[in-house]
Amino acid sequence: MRNKYKIISMSNAINEALDFSMKKDKDMLCFGLGTTDPKGIFSTTINLEKKFGKQRVFDVPASENALTGISVGLSLEKIRSVVSHQRLDFFLLAMDQLVNNAAKWYFTFNQPVPITIRLIIGRGWGQGPTHSQNLQSWFAHIPGLKVIIPSNPNDAKDLLISSIFDPNPVIFIEHRWLHEMKGKVEKNTVLKKLNKIGRCKVIEKGKDLTVVSSSYLVHEARIAIKHLRKFNINCELIDIKSIQPLDWSTIKKSIKKSRHLLVLDTGNSNLSFASEIISLASIEMFKFLKKPPVKLAMPDIPEPASYGLTKGLFIRPINIVKKILDILNIKNKNILKSVQKEPNPHDIPGTWFKGPF
Repeated sequence: MRNKYKIISMSNAINEALDFSMKKDKDMLCFGLGTTDPKGIFSTTINLEKKFGKQRVFDVPASENALTGISVGLSLEKIRSVVSHQRLDFFLLAMDQLVNNAAKWYFTFNQPVPITIRLIIGRGWGQGPTHSQNLQSWFAHIPGLKVIIPSNPNDAKDLLISSIFDPNPVIFIEHRWLHEMKGKVEKNTVLKKLNKIGRCKVIEKGKDLTVVSSSYLVHEARIAIKHLRKFNINCELIDIKSIQPLDWSTIKKSIKKSRHLLVLDTGNSNLSFASEIISLASIEMFKFLKKPPVKLAMPDIPEPASYGLTKGLFIRPINIVKKILDILNIKNKNILKSVQKEPNPHDIPGTWFKGPF
């Protein structure tokens, strides 16, 4: 049992997922801006060109809409492809191909469109308004698309493979704060046993309050929840993993038990996926909730590039703890004294972060 897992970074896990998939499907292509660059899109595509050749793994000109259109065209010839964009922000140029072609094709012509689009999100280090947008809610709003947002290496590997072999177009969102994070990943990959798209996971059990989260905020929430346990406050933490489809039944079950809900979102507050979960809870779980459900998301402003203006902007364990105490109406100043606050510098997830730039 001890040898079943290995410890690798999320970047390496994504690389292994691509490697596995390309071996499994000899026709599959992997391309995108920076794919064959020496750094290999934050190390996620390193050595793939060497293994599978320039016909299957290649860089492309900076033309996002054309690039996505090529991928849609390939899928109509039953050729799977993984298209990588180093920034979600740049991919906005391809919304026409995504929304009006990829997402609609199956419904219009009854023909699957097996494409996986990797989008990288992130913030900090002066990324500024046009390089830090977390727009997962945009994509989740479009019928015909699946939207995945993993928080750890094992899920990143499993869900990327599941996305590649899904017959539908999948948006696979990676947060750059997580690429260097290490975790346990199963050594042997079996296609039938992979994580299925559309399932949440309860990663911390508790009865006092339900916290729903995704991406790097799962880790911030975990720090907050472990801190609260010292004071006999037991919260349940759910990692969404898939925003569309959403595993509402797992969240619902947890709310019935805890009767309190806090939803965390890396995106802006207005019309966020957190808002959708709050809406579902208010409509379907009203009689179970002791208090109105609460969300904690980013403010509705473009993120400043200035280091000074981003102080206190990001959601940290202390913000989560404060919100939980407020929901449960607990007034204990000692709880806040030792909770983890902003790292120094404040525009990184922690001192371990070395960053891609």
